[in-house]
Amino acid sequence: MEKTFTTMKQPRRRQSIDSGDKSFTCDQCGKTFTQSGSLKQHQLIHTGFKPFSCDQCGKAFTWSSSLKHHQVIHTGFKPFSCDQCGKTFTSKNNLKRHQLIHTGFKSFSCDQCGKTFTWSSSLKQHQLIHTGFKPFSCDQCGKSFTSKNKLKGHQVIHTGFKSFSCDQCGKTFTGSSSLKQHQLIHTGFKPFSCDQCGKTFTGRSGLKRHQVIHTGFKSFSCDQCGKTFTWSSSLKQHQLIHTGFKPFSCDQCGKTFTRSSSLKQHQVIHTGFKSFSCDQCGKTFTGSSSLKQHQLIHTGFKSFSCDQCGKTFTGSSGLKRHQLIHTGFKPFSCDQCGKTFTGSSGLKQHQLIHTGLKPFSCDQCGKTFTWSSGLKQHQLIHTGLKPFSCDQCGMAFTQSGSLKQHQLIHTGFKPFSCDRCGKTFTGSSSLKQHQLIHTGFKPFSCDQCGKTFTGSSGLKQHQLIHTGFKPFSCDQCGKTFTGSSGLKQHQLIHTGFKPFSCDQCGKAFALKNRLINHKLIHPIIHPSSSALSVAGSRGWIAGNTMVFPGQPRDIISPVCSESASGPPPSGTCLEHLTQEASLSDA
Repeated sequence: MEKTFTTMKQPRRRQSIDSGDKSFTCDQCGKTFTQSGSLKQHQLIHTGFKPFSCDQCGKAFTWSSSLKHHQVIHTGFKPFSCDQCGKTFTSKNNLKRHQLIHTGFKSFSCDQCGKTFTWSSSLKQHQLIHTGFKPFSCDQCGKSFTSKNKLKGHQVIHTGFKSFSCDQCGKTFTGSSSLKQHQLIHTGFKPFSCDQCGKTFTGRSGLKRHQVIHTGFKSFSCDQCGKTFTWSSSLKQHQLIHTGFKPFSCDQCGKTFTRSSSLKQHQVIHTGFKSFSCDQCGKTFTGSSSLKQHQLIHTGFKSFSCDQCGKTFTGSSGLKRHQLIHTGFKPFSCDQCGKTFTGSSGLKQHQLIHTGLKPFSCDQCGKTFTWSSGLKQHQLIHTGLKPFSCDQCGMAFTQSGSLKQHQLIHTGFKPFSCDRCGKTFTGSSSLKQHQLIHTGFKPFSCDQCGKTFTGSSGLKQHQLIHTGFKPFSCDQCGKTFTGSSGLKQHQLIHTGFKPFSCDQCGKAFALKNRLINHKLIHPIIHPSSSALSVAGSRGWIAGNTMVFPGQPRDIISPVCSESASGPPPSGTCLEHLTQEASLSDA
């Protein structure tokens, strides 16, 4: 009788399955089943009761069949192999599930974002993303996940255990999938290509992550500074900057970093190994990203433009750094001299000046520099190569920055003004150098004659006088000079160009200082009986020039019978105001 009942029940069960009738519903999650037995078996999941435990790893299961299936993993026996890619599996069901990938058929589609999936379980797992519901939370760092599997995969990070190692570079990973993804790097095979910029990737996920950049959509915003990001991971990484927490420290120089990857990139600097070389100029770099950034220089392509001044840049980072100049915001201050900077890198570079350390030396003249960039710039002087030429006067320069600074002279535009004497300048550096004159502070002293200067450049220029070395020679008259500026000033005499004109007599001069000397001959004739008046105890006025004690008196004419050692007598003795002939030679 028992046998007959079973025999009659099997067709009914089959008919129920074939008809698709699922009349048994779980009252906790709503999942439906064709048989009551399947429902009861399913409901055990909600109880959390797992009586079947693996004696090798301790993993527990609701059913004995699941335990048996799991135990096959420990044997390493995978008898079912995919005939397309060779991947092996412990069960036939897993193989069939895998083979759907090769068909490319994805019949399950998300109704919110349109993403398609091979399996319904993957779709359901994906749909949790849109709900924002992450019920599985890490008890160590609080990070939450949509599935238990992702939580377990994450928790391995906290153990520090990385059992999967790359046999080519030795890098270790917490999961086999991460190892396989990494190994593609060594093959150089990047089958996934971006249809907008052509950049290639080893995996589809890397491509999709990249393609978000082209949309320009940045939905993740920092609540402290307002900076926006394409990905949440980038936002979290950025937020570490505001905390100031840098747990990764270099054991050679002590520099700290917010990320381990940045530390590793930095440590390559200490090795001196630069494996990435530019095929156009031969310059080498420690990282491929630095090489790619450099190669943009050779293309001349600068797609990032400042909306305030129009200056263009090869990268967005360069543009953002530049835009700080327009804001005038300089949050980084030197604790020794108070000078402020827009970025920390500028401050660190500046602070090397106070150490006095100049490790970069020129092998031709021995001059030392604080930075390698300064040495390279200096070495152009010895080559004589000046590729940047002014289209107005033909003057050539070793760098474009010097040319741009020079071209301001032709415009006559001097936006920087001294608040004490009103003198204007084309650049802020010239203004700062000038302002030292008003302070009277001259910290640079000549060790041979004791003469002091406001800047080191003025001292160095002066010290050439003591050596008698005059390397700059005029090609027209042969006169030599200690500096190029003196030669250029002299060469104006040969051109006959005299831009400096006296507003009283119209006489013109090639040099401004000669015009100033010339003006000494023009007296100011007052209505009173005396053309010359005493000007207190500090000195006396001759024409429009104050003559101080100890000042050379060669501008006073020797034809006057009055003494030249004191103030001239009353009257209009113009002989006192006769100019020495040498002052008008120009």
